[in-house]
Amino acid sequence: MPNIESAAKRARQAVKRRQRNRAEKATIHTQRRLFLQAVEEKDKEKSMKAFREFVSALDKSVKKGILPKNAADRSKQRASARLAKMNAAG
Repeated sequence: MPNIESAAKRARQAVKRRQRNRAEKATIHTQRRLFLQAVEEKDKEKSMKAFREFVSALDKSVKKGILPKNAADRSKQRASARLAKMNAAG
């Protein structure tokens, strides 16, 4: 337990932020899973919708400071490549 009041406050803030970050990351993982399922089903309309939602979730997390910009860009690029591969094959 912190002895200093400001350290105690920082500890409380860290708990709140950690919970918020974990919830946001869980949303991102869910959106990614839904996108990959749509790509596996080879449903173009569903996969495009899931792609837009996934990218939106990534961009929001970058804006909130939860993910680094480069990490989000990398995920978007990989998702875009999968989408393009599915569209080219099907």
